[in-house]
Amino acid sequence: MSTSISARSTAVPRLSAAELRRRWRAMVDDPLLADIPGKLELNEKGSIELTPPTNRHAFQQAFIVQALGKLLPEGTTFTECSIETEIGVRVPDVAWASPDFTRRYELQTPFPSAPELCIEILSRSNTGAEMREKVDAYLAAGAREVWLVAEDGTVEIVNETGAQPRSVFGIVVTLSK
Repeated sequence: MSTSISARSTAVPRLSAAELRRRWRAMVDDPLLADIPGKLELNEKGSIELTPPTNRHAFQQAFIVQALGKLLPEGTTFTECSIETEIGVRVPDVAWASPDFTRRYELQTPFPSAPELCIEILSRSNTGAEMREKVDAYLAAGAREVWLVAEDGTVEIVNETGAQPRSVFGIVVTLSK
């Protein structure tokens, strides 16, 4: 005896920006989520995504924050700021914003657009497709440049025209292996 199951479309629709914002704020205020270690993101369908931290990741994040503070002192360097994107509320590991950006958006949560520089520190669990989607989302949300930092410390710089040999910000950050 065989059983057949008919396939139905179970695709979950994308949430509106207003609904994502509402869900994000509810997550921020939820005491059950407050003590979860790791980075939380909210995808475009309203599902929570959790990334557990590693010490290598924390080291690279801290190094980049210190370097940007020295190399771009006129702006503000953030760790894990929330940004509304077309694929949900995403949280780059590090971001740098100009004084104009911080004046415009102050401490809105999530930011309605991306700071000028968004940086993702890659882990073994990241797929190429996932990272391309994040790069595209940050750029579409207003980032001028996105950096992808590999486990070995190499940095891929991407802007709206693709991979670039150097940063438009005129800086070089070198991470050791």
